[in-house]
This record gives sequence, structure tokens and C-alpha cells, in this order.
Amino acid sequence: MRILMVCLGNICRSPTAEAVMVALLEREGLADRVEVASAGTGDWHVGDPPDARSTAAAARRGVHLRGAAQQVTRRDFADHDLLVAMDASNRRDLLALAGDDAAARDRVVLLRELDPAAVAAGDTDVPDPYYGGPDGFDVVLDVVEAGCVGLLAELRARGLV
Repeated sequence: MRILMVCLGNICRSPTAEAVMVALLEREGLADRVEVASAGTGDWHVGDPPDARSTAAAARRGVHLRGAAQQVTRRDFADHDLLVAMDASNRRDLLALAGDDAAARDRVVLLRELDPAAVAAGDTDVPDPYYGGPDGFDVVLDVVEAGCVGLLAELRARGLV
């Protein structure tokens, strides 16, 4: 199973989601069964490390962000079983990139739609903390952690892990 977490610039939300999911899989003894990566829909930060504020917030929770920003490409639909968008705009961009390919479109999910509390609250976007204060990065961790728990539950329900 290969999962690609996707946000706008691949420096805040998607690397956070990647690291949180990897940590969750390791805790559950499933790290050898699921590969997780991240990318952004835009190219502004390609090659850059994760945002220092995201890295610091994650480190305070024992989660370690890694890698360098990359842009999602059409090839990612063939290389990944799921492309997990952080917000509705990211999902629209992924669906546009998938075009008329129904199989590719079926691989796109919204992370917080897998969190029952977020769905019940009608709040299914992971907020972008980039232009906000430091508290926004902690909020992202909170909602991403809940979304990743939901994602793992969905993978288990489908018999994929």
C-alpha cells in the first residue's frame, strides 16, 4: 500500500500528515506494509525542507518531519494507491490532474472526511497554518492525528492492512 499526502506547497500540512501517519503505522506494527510520502499541488517550495514551525510543533509531540518538498504529478496516480488531500482545494486540483481517468479519481480522498467528528462538525479541511500564528501548527497536528486514525481505520475496514 502506498499513500501520498497532498497539500498546497508540501511544507506544512502534507509533510505533517506523512510523519504522523508513519508514526501511527510504526506504533501499530504496520510500517512494513504501508509506504507514506507527501507532495504539493504547487511548485513554490520544491526542494525546500518542511516549514520550521511545522517541524518544531511536530517535534514537541515526538513526530519527526523529513524530506524535501515536491510537486504532485500525473505519475503519482500510478505510483500510489491513495492520494490524500488536506483540503477541498487540494482535492479539486488532484481531480483536475486525474482528468477523466476514473481509476485515478477514485484514488483521491480528503483526510478529514475519514474523521467522523470532523464530518459531524461539517469541517473537513485541514487548515493551512502558513500565514497564521504558532497555534495553527498545533491545530494542524490535532486534526491530522484524528484524520490519520480515521485513515488507518478505513484501510483496516477495506482489508488493505
